[in-house]
Amino acid sequence: MTHDTLTRAATGVGAAVARRPERPARPDITSDLKNDPPPLSYRILLADDHNLLRQGVKALLEASGLTIAGEAADGREAIRLAQQTQPDFALLDVMMPLLNGLDVVREIRRVSPQTKSLLLTMHTDDAFVMESLRAGVKGYLLKTQLVEDVIRAIREVAKGSFYLSPGISQTVIQAYLAKTDLPPDPLTTREREVLQLVAEGMTTKKVAGLLGVSVKTAESHRNRIMDKLNLHDTASLVRYSIRRRLIEP
Repeated sequence: MTHDTLTRAATGVGAAVARRPERPARPDITSDLKNDPPPLSYRILLADDHNLLRQGVKALLEASGLTIAGEAADGREAIRLAQQTQPDFALLDVMMPLLNGLDVVREIRRVSPQTKSLLLTMHTDDAFVMESLRAGVKGYLLKTQLVEDVIRAIREVAKGSFYLSPGISQTVIQAYLAKTDLPPDPLTTREREVLQLVAEGMTTKKVAGLLGVSVKTAESHRNRIMDKLNLHDTASLVRYSIRRRLIEP
């Protein structure tokens, strides 16, 4: 057989082999694993007075490997659980009975300093976002985007960043970092507590019992609130509380 014949034969075999269907390459799963974010192992306090929403968020968090350290249906229970469990994160609704989300954040900073608070809300106006950041909130999540945002927010806040849901103006972060002043709140923390409870329909006696003070002291707080705000009846206090987002309309 000549050299040319051998060359043609080898070329024919190569062509035949080339026409055979190739096996698909086995996927490199190690590459995917390297690109995956690290698993979450944080302990979360979840506080929302809407049980259906709370259970939905709980399922989402647990599916991502997070541990629910406690569940609360009102602001005071959230503070008690934060002090008891010392969670890594607190995921808090803004509007909760007995104590609103912002004042819960302020109190959690005192009783569980390492806990990072993320707020769940429907409000997008810059002034309220700024007030939330000033209170110590590290993540501000819109409920309309909660499923997409919550895990991403926890990862970002864990790295030391702030997290704002898309749709919240980024200029508010710049204003916060620049320490732009907000109008001072005329009420003390205790007065805000009393105001919310009164606006929720509690009598002075019930307010006193819940706060562990005398009826006279609770009445004194109520009178000072009215004097500071120049409001003279309960209906006006309710309207003010709604504007300040201490209670829902």
